Amino acid sequence: MRRLAPGWPAMGTIPSGAFILGMQVHPTSYAQAAGLLPGWAARHSSKYVCIATVNNVMESYDSPDFRRVMNNADLVTPDGMPLVWALRLLGYRNATRVYGPDLTPILLEKAAAEGLPVGFYGGAPEVLHRLVEVVAQRFPRLQVAYAFSPPFRPLTPEEDEQVVGDINRSDARILFIGLNTPKQDYWMAAHKGRVQAVMVGVGAAFDFMAGTKRQAPRWMMRIGMEWFFRLVTEPRRLWKRYLKQNPRFVVLFALQLLGLKRFPSGKASQV
Repeated sequence: MRRLAPGWPAMGTIPSGAFILGMQVHPTSYAQAAGLLPGWAARHSSKYVCIATVNNVMESYDSPDFRRVMNNADLVTPDGMPLVWALRLLGYRNATRVYGPDLTPILLEKAAAEGLPVGFYGGAPEVLHRLVEVVAQRFPRLQVAYAFSPPFRPLTPEEDEQVVGDINRSDARILFIGLNTPKQDYWMAAHKGRVQAVMVGVGAAFDFMAGTKRQAPRWMMRIGMEWFFRLVTEPRRLWKRYLKQNPRFVVLFALQLLGLKRFPSGKASQV
């Protein structure tokens, strides 16, 4: 696990965030998140954590509803290097990446050590089955209390109530959500206060840990080119996200940095 860099807020506290195009992002670290989330989970807190990329920021810019979802999250980590660079340009010199597929095994290891049951919600049935097998092999002390692959259609209210009841009866303290953005973020916001667990939206982490999708090489991640790798491997699904959203983000953030454009913050209410 990475060391907490000098200047970070104390363990167990939420760092103050910066607003990037009106969406709050917290300049946190792996070590801080790994100290904070299990503490919430041990207290049966109902909270949600968004792992944010440029796509989250642009969805938030385009949709006031989604901006409220993101700004009411209990923690928003910078998943992509462009958001890390943006935070540094805004004065958060110690900002580092907190990437969902790397944060997931860190939290699983902490949960195993601290006796916190976990759950998984999302992914195709075969991916979820393989994920549970891999997790059991890597973390033999971990208790996987819940795993569910929801259908692609929206759940009926009755089905949703059943899911919430099943999660709560399982006593899962950390619930990993493996949907996509913005679906997983809307889901977590809608279930805060109902699901008695810390919900963490980790997106493609299920596929990566299960071995059903390839991750970009680390050198591409370091230079902020992971998006290009994913575009090449999944062009039909991701072309619009990257070829439309990334250039818009660069232009709009430049305007923010130069003070030439102001953005509505949609600042989070106290929840």
